[in-house]
Amino acid sequence: MKVAPHPIAARPGPKKPASEASDDPAIESLRRFRQIFATVRTHFRQVEQITGAGAAQLRALSLLRERPGLRISEMALAMDIHQSTASNLVKTLVDRKLVSGLRSGKDARVLHLNLLPAGEKVLQRLQGQHYIGVLPQALQTLSPRVLKRMNADLDLLLTAMQADDAAAKSPLASL
Repeated sequence: MKVAPHPIAARPGPKKPASEASDDPAIESLRRFRQIFATVRTHFRQVEQITGAGAAQLRALSLLRERPGLRISEMALAMDIHQSTASNLVKTLVDRKLVSGLRSGKDARVLHLNLLPAGEKVLQRLQGQHYIGVLPQALQTLSPRVLKRMNADLDLLLTAMQADDAAAKSPLASL
């Protein structure tokens, strides 16, 4: 029985000189992870140079532009990060005077966040684009079928590595 080529494998990938080719699939996988990490790191550096803000800060500012009055718990959920991480992120943004927090009249514990003009200026350096990040944006271009298969394969890798689940809720820039 003839098997159809894998849809991703059928696409041409980056060309490697013959001297770099490896018959070891583990080496090839490692090289791909290096490419991913290097691309993400380069993107973070470029964005920070342009805006003066880190990737997680930009994501938070983008969310506040879209949804003024957002609470910290809602931001954590939207960014898929731990609430304490979101709280620390918001503290930094407030200290930098990019964001303001206003307590609700009904429940003084609830802090509603709003973008300040200085925060809007930071986002304008991105030429009005919504900031999501290079890796999340690339993942969104993949089909659900491809993502499901990739997630299953990555679960196997994480199990083999005995990876700590705590990092799953940390912003990429902090890793």
